Amino acid sequence: MHQIHIKLDDNLHDQITYEAEAGNYSLQEYVVNVLRSNLKEEKKVRPPFHIEKARDFSFIDLFAGIGGIRLAFEQNGGECLFSSEWDRYAQKTYRENFGEIPAGDITGIDPQSIPDHDILAGGFPCQPFSIAGVSKKNSLGRKHGFLDETQGTLFFNIVQILKAKRPKAFLLENVKNLKSHDQGKTFKVITGALAELDYVVFHQVMDARDYVPQHRERIFMVGFDRRRYGDFINFSFPQRSTSETPVLASVLQRAVDEKYTLSDKLWNYLQEYAAKHQAKGNGFGFGLNDRNSVARTLSARYYKDGSEILIDQGRNKNPRRLTPRECARLMGYPDSFVIPVSDTQAYRQFGNSVAVPLVSAIASEIRRTLMHLERRK
Repeated sequence: MHQIHIKLDDNLHDQITYEAEAGNYSLQEYVVNVLRSNLKEEKKVRPPFHIEKARDFSFIDLFAGIGGIRLAFEQNGGECLFSSEWDRYAQKTYRENFGEIPAGDITGIDPQSIPDHDILAGGFPCQPFSIAGVSKKNSLGRKHGFLDETQGTLFFNIVQILKAKRPKAFLLENVKNLKSHDQGKTFKVITGALAELDYVVFHQVMDARDYVPQHRERIFMVGFDRRRYGDFINFSFPQRSTSETPVLASVLQRAVDEKYTLSDKLWNYLQEYAAKHQAKGNGFGFGLNDRNSVARTLSARYYKDGSEILIDQGRNKNPRRLTPRECARLMGYPDSFVIPVSDTQAYRQFGNSVAVPLVSAIASEIRRTLMHLERRK
């Protein structure tokens, strides 16, 4: 018996540890099995979305979730070189579908360690922007800009990566209310920081209802490198040309387990809750849908009671919530997308996801614009 001592970076060590625990192996057993497998050149099982063909551009997937943005960019010829997501359940779903575990907490990742890439993409969380640091700089007579005001937020990590790697373009996604948060000051800081980095920025609030049967408004920010392409950059967000809006019938399963039907207790509670708020003139309540309707926004809290999207099952039966597979379809994921987690985690994951077909349409426009800009150089 011989021993070999090797050094691993943190990301590789975390991935090996995850794989070993998932298979109920010790670290040594797992590493030995992998080595034996590779030496025998056994045929590897490809993840569902593994694609062999050459790629047109490269991108990175930040705040990756379960990979909705990645899937959208890969559909348009992109190759993902790096991903980051801290939630271990989302990492599990990501691994099952893309064959890799995203790097963890972005705040602990050195921007210089990230591979060079053409497009940075991510749906970053919105945090309050503190002006305390700015006030301190003012009192000391120091200059400051929008870049300084982003410190202490997760957006600051995006800024640092953009500074270090200078991709040709980026796509950022967030909730619709980002634009009005703190009377518009937060959005001003974000767009100001991007402009300070010499990116020409375009933004628009878009509703996914033209692509999936769900009202889902999100703000998208697209930027192109001014230093590389100059000021005259024409970019347009996609315009849905069809007059037909998808309806819930297109995502519903034919046979659904009875466990998704609401109990009498929960259904009575939701009706009483809605009636109480209606009497007060409030709009709070459940969303009851038939097969030909468009749903409200699927949220990460859907696992609690499913109240925002309930499916009518007729007079003699209580409504039901969507199944995880129906939620996946509602967000535009194909049925080949693997759901390896519990229903509770699946509801959270799809509720936090992007609508894949909408992002795919935006990615297509980014790709088209980049091809035009590169030809013009």
